[in-house]
Amino acid sequence: MEIVRELPLDQVILGDAVRIMRMLPPASVHCIFADPPYNLQLRGELRRPDDSLVDGVDDDWDRFTDFAAYDAFTRDWLSECHRLLRKDGTLWVIGTYHNIFRIGAILQELGFWILNDVVWRKANPMPNFRGRRFTNAHETLIWAAPGRDARYRFNYQAMKALNDDVQMRSDWYFPLCTGAERLRNAHGLKLHPTQKPEALLHRVLTACTGPGDIVLDPFLGTGTTAAVARRLSRHYIGIERHPAYVEAALGRVRRVRPAPAGALAATPTKRETPRVPFGSLVERGILPAGTLLTDRLGRVQAVVVADGTVRCGDIQGSIHQVGAAVQHAPSCNGWTFWHLERDGVLVAIDGLRSAPG
Repeated sequence: MEIVRELPLDQVILGDAVRIMRMLPPASVHCIFADPPYNLQLRGELRRPDDSLVDGVDDDWDRFTDFAAYDAFTRDWLSECHRLLRKDGTLWVIGTYHNIFRIGAILQELGFWILNDVVWRKANPMPNFRGRRFTNAHETLIWAAPGRDARYRFNYQAMKALNDDVQMRSDWYFPLCTGAERLRNAHGLKLHPTQKPEALLHRVLTACTGPGDIVLDPFLGTGTTAAVARRLSRHYIGIERHPAYVEAALGRVRRVRPAPAGALAATPTKRETPRVPFGSLVERGILPAGTLLTDRLGRVQAVVVADGTVRCGDIQGSIHQVGAAVQHAPSCNGWTFWHLERDGVLVAIDGLRSAPG
């Protein structure tokens, strides 16, 4: 099979997911979002009690007739995901009780390291048509890195900012697609049975990618991932096997206007923040020798020494060593432990690392 030498960036490709993925170069994408078939036909849940098909579903949409076939298909596309992800990339897979547990097990067998399972709680879930069990009001997302030691990207501060400056939890509350966002066919029926809300993809892509990153969706459907990626100035590669969905996705993406460059600057992660040695603050005069430092409550004091160490009584060493010693602790983050007075207020010296100069 001929291998594509250049990534088909910002394209929606008509074809089989596994076949197309095998043509792409390894370690080439930053993020994969996958919304695979849910294995509904095998469970006999494509139809209502009157035997009519659920809106937007046809018998070919979810075509598996036994678990072995579904598992083999899952292993094939997940293997390609593992090959295509960069070392710092991550994979998101969404599903329901019909398939997500089988997918999770295969993920682990292939060497992925699960970071979180996220529950998408639906504000307006579809009713249970047969009335024989609870209304299924959530879907599960698995977020995984290529391996246990992967240095994956997580935009923690951005997620915290999205959540009113409170740490983002793993239960997300969004409504289903409704109104103008829900794509429909000429008969007014849902064009795709599991179209995801753009708000969900906005959070996913904001969590683990940055502008210019490459996002792959091997089961693009009607193009939610591509549309959100374009809006956030991420590159996208979408693969879809149904011509009607491809046509809808192409039209949808063309209507999207990318956000202005100035609106895309993400809050840097701690890993991306330049590491400034304490000694450089002394050299630059931001913390000159003789500066008095204290802990947050002003109980202990230390003096900055010209060589970039600090001294507290008979103890002299780095800000971390002296901080640990005065607390009788095995370790200490001196950047957050030590404070100095500014305009009558004690502030952590950590904030000085971003000071201009």
